[in-house]
Amino acid sequence: MLAYNLIRGTMADGARQADLKPEQISFKGTVQTLNQFLPGSLHVVDIESWVAAILKAITTHRVGNRPDRVEPRVVKRRPKGYKLMNKPRHELRKALPTKRM
Repeated sequence: MLAYNLIRGTMADGARQADLKPEQISFKGTVQTLNQFLPGSLHVVDIESWVAAILKAITTHRVGNRPDRVEPRVVKRRPKGYKLMNKPRHELRKALPTKRM
């Protein structure tokens, strides 16, 4: 949860600098950009320019226009060919017919 909030905060900072809404920046693009920039952070001399470069790179990953992109938050239960288990497993095993060879 902490990483998610830090990424969203970085997206908000980038959006603020680029005069965009945070919803216009891709979350996945932000994660990929951070993964590319972070290994090089060990050798950074000028932190401010490095952070500015990250924020600029993040704002290049835009979310496309997706009208009516609202999905219901539900789980669809699929019909299955088996009954639900309503008794403990050991009781159901006893009730099974034995195999004859």
